[in-house]
Amino acid sequence: MARRLRCIGTNSGNDGCPTLYEDEDTGEILVQGNAVTDPDDVAQLRGVAPGEGFVMVPRVLLADFAPREAVRVPVMIGFEEFGTMFRTFEHTAWRLESRRRYQEDETTETYRRFVRGEDAGWDLDDPWCVSRREQRALGKRFERVRVVDAPPTPGQRYLLDNARRNGAVGEDIRNLWRSDAERLALPAEDFWLFDARVIARLHFDGDDRLTGVELITDPVEVLRACQVRDAAWHHAIAHDVFADQVPPAE
Repeated sequence: MARRLRCIGTNSGNDGCPTLYEDEDTGEILVQGNAVTDPDDVAQLRGVAPGEGFVMVPRVLLADFAPREAVRVPVMIGFEEFGTMFRTFEHTAWRLESRRRYQEDETTETYRRFVRGEDAGWDLDDPWCVSRREQRALGKRFERVRVVDAPPTPGQRYLLDNARRNGAVGEDIRNLWRSDAERLALPAEDFWLFDARVIARLHFDGDDRLTGVELITDPVEVLRACQVRDAAWHHAIAHDVFADQVPPAE
């Protein structure tokens, strides 16, 4: 069934190109312009899929006629697709961890050992560690800031110990007391920021179980996440130094 297209605007005079159209049923925007076919130009574009095409349009066309507001529907991705992002990013993967507990941690043998007062027994040759080392060997950076309560929760103490493993495979882990995070007005949420251009926001249920991953590319949201990263990273403390500041569990 053909789309119902409405012309939004054009600055092309009489020849009809370039022009913006709106799909009256879905609200999607169709762009008409000069096709980009030069192989050297196409080679510079990211993730070109079969059947995709590209057009050039004047900046003024978008400034004059592009929609100013949009109702954004959350884009949720599967855990498998989320996992591939840790291999396909190009430069930096940065995480904010703000929760007091992660239910997934508590299902592991390392957690059970830790709460019994034993060595957690981190395996530096498991697939996760191997993948991190491979990506680090390519020059990519993994960084985290973990927000910690005073006193830390059992789960946060576990992650303080866990930082030894992460550091051993090349992650840079820093910590921030919750009072400082609140003073800096950091959001009480968990997310990964990839290459300062894509956010993977983590969703949890009332039992602290990870339920989904929301993919966000909105430039305003990405800029906000970059500002959060810069503030948190500036004030956070390297995990080995921070660990010395944490009193023993009672």
